[in-house]
Amino acid sequence: MSRHRTLRTQQSGVSDPQRILLIRPSALGDVCRSVCVLAAIRKRYPNAQIDWLVQNSFTQAIEHHPALNRAIPFDRKTFGTQCKKFRFGPVLKWLKALKKSKYDLVIDAQGLARSGFFAWSTRAPIRAGYRDAQELAWLFLTDRVEAPRELHTVDRMLKLADSIGAPIDPPDMRLYAGQDELSQVIMEYPDRYAVVAPTSRWAGKCWPIERFTELAQRLAQHQSLDRVIIVGGPGERLQCAPLLEMAEDHPKITDRVGSTSIAQLMAIISRAKLVVANDSAALHMGVGFNRPMVALLGPTEPSLVGPYKRDADVIRHAQPDDDFDFKKPESVEMMERITIDEVYEACDARLQAPTVTIHKKNRPDGRLSV
Repeated sequence: MSRHRTLRTQQSGVSDPQRILLIRPSALGDVCRSVCVLAAIRKRYPNAQIDWLVQNSFTQAIEHHPALNRAIPFDRKTFGTQCKKFRFGPVLKWLKALKKSKYDLVIDAQGLARSGFFAWSTRAPIRAGYRDAQELAWLFLTDRVEAPRELHTVDRMLKLADSIGAPIDPPDMRLYAGQDELSQVIMEYPDRYAVVAPTSRWAGKCWPIERFTELAQRLAQHQSLDRVIIVGGPGERLQCAPLLEMAEDHPKITDRVGSTSIAQLMAIISRAKLVVANDSAALHMGVGFNRPMVALLGPTEPSLVGPYKRDADVIRHAQPDDDFDFKKPESVEMMERITIDEVYEACDARLQAPTVTIHKKNRPDGRLSV
C-alpha cells in the first residue's frame, strides 16, 4: 500500500474499510471491463461488503460475479424524465439511501460529474477517483489518483485499485454467466457455434453489413462450426437488415438480434467457439469469457479502448493522416478498409487453433460459475 494511502486512511479514521462502493454506471462494454477493479478490491479486502453502483439496465452483467455483494441500480432514464418535470423526490430518496449505507470507501471509476456527485453524496470519508476527471468531477473526491490518459482505459481504472493497495497484477477480467442462462443455452445450442455481433452504437464503428452477411455465410460452411448466431440489441435490427433477411432462410444461421437479455447474451458468448465483433459490448464480453475472437476496429484506438491484452486479435488499418471521430458516420471509411477475405482467414486460424478452456470458479455459495 502506498504511503499516501496509509496517511489518508489514518487521517480519515478508516484503516480497514468494511463497506466499499464502486461507481461505474455505464456503458455496457465499460461495465464488463471494469470487473478487474472489483476483483482487485475483493483481494485487498476479502471480508468487506462491496457494492457496485451501475445503470439499472446493466445489472445483469455483474450480478453473478463472486466478488460482488450487491448491485446498486441507477435508473438514469426514469430519474432524468422525473427531474425534467421538476419531480426530484425519487432521486433524492435514492441519494439518501446511498448516504444511509455508510460507505467507508468509494471508488469513482467513471470520472464524470454525475458519478463524482454520487460519490460525494455517500459522504464516505475516502472517495477516490481520477485526478484529471472530466467535468470537474475531481472536486467531489478526497483522493485524486494520477492515471495518465495515455494508458488503456482498463489500466487507468486499475490505477484506482492500486491506490488503495489492491493487487492488480495480473488483472482479473473474468465475467460470470448465470447458471439458469447457461443451462438454457446448452439446451438450445449444444452444438459448436460462432457469435457474430455486427452492430455498434455508432455507425462509424460498424463494418459494412453486406460484408458481415457474406462472412456469416462462409462461417456457416466451416467444418469446425455447426451454427452461426447473430446477436445485437433490440433497437439494432435495422442496422443489420440484409444479414437478418438472409438468416431467415439459412438453416445454420440463427437470428438472436434483440431477443436476448444481457444475461442470455453473456451465456451465449461464454460458450462460443469464436466471437466476431465491431467495437461493442459483445467484444468486451468475449474478453471476459476468454473466447477466441476477431475484433474489427476503425476510428477507435486499440491501445486505449480496444479488447484488453488482445491486440493480436484486432484487425485495423490506420493510415498516418487519419483523423476520424468515431461519432461521425464518415469514419466508416476506416472500417471499409477491412476485407472479407482477411476477416475470414483470421476466423479460420482461430477455429483451427487448440480449444480455449472456459474459466470456472466456485462462488461463495458453492455453485460453479462460468
